[in-house]
Amino acid sequence: QVQLVESGGGLVQPGGSLTLSCVASGSIYDVKAWAWYRQVPGQERDEVARVGRDGVTNYGDSVKGRFTISRDDNKNLVYLQMNNVEPEDTAVYYCNAMGVHYASRSGVDGWADFWGQGTQVTVSS
Repeated sequence: QVQLVESGGGLVQPGGSLTLSCVASGSIYDVKAWAWYRQVPGQERDEVARVGRDGVTNYGDSVKGRFTISRDDNKNLVYLQMNNVEPEDTAVYYCNAMGVHYASRSGVDGWADFWGQGTQVTVSS
C-alpha cells in the first residue's frame, strides 16, 4: 500500500521560515496532484496549497506570497516552503496525495487518495 510521512514541523518565530516535506512510499506509478492542508483544533481542515502534475499551483488567500508548494516526482515528494510565518499559521499540517496510481500487494493496480499523519507547526515568540 501507499503511505505518506510528513516531516519538518516544529516551533518557529514570527517572521521566520520552515520547510515541510512529505514522502510517499510504495509502488507508485503516478500522483495526479499533491496538496497541503492545515487544521486547528475545533475547526475544519483547510487546503493551504495544491500542485498538479503539470506544475500548476494554487494557494489559499492567507498564504499567497508567503508559502510555496513544489513536487519532486522522481522521489514522490512534495514540499511546502513557509516564509514570513505568522502566529495564525499555527496548526497541524497534513499532506494529501490525490489520484495516486499504485500497484497493490495483490498485483492489481489501484487508484486512491492518501493522507499523511500530520506534523505540528507552532509559530510563537
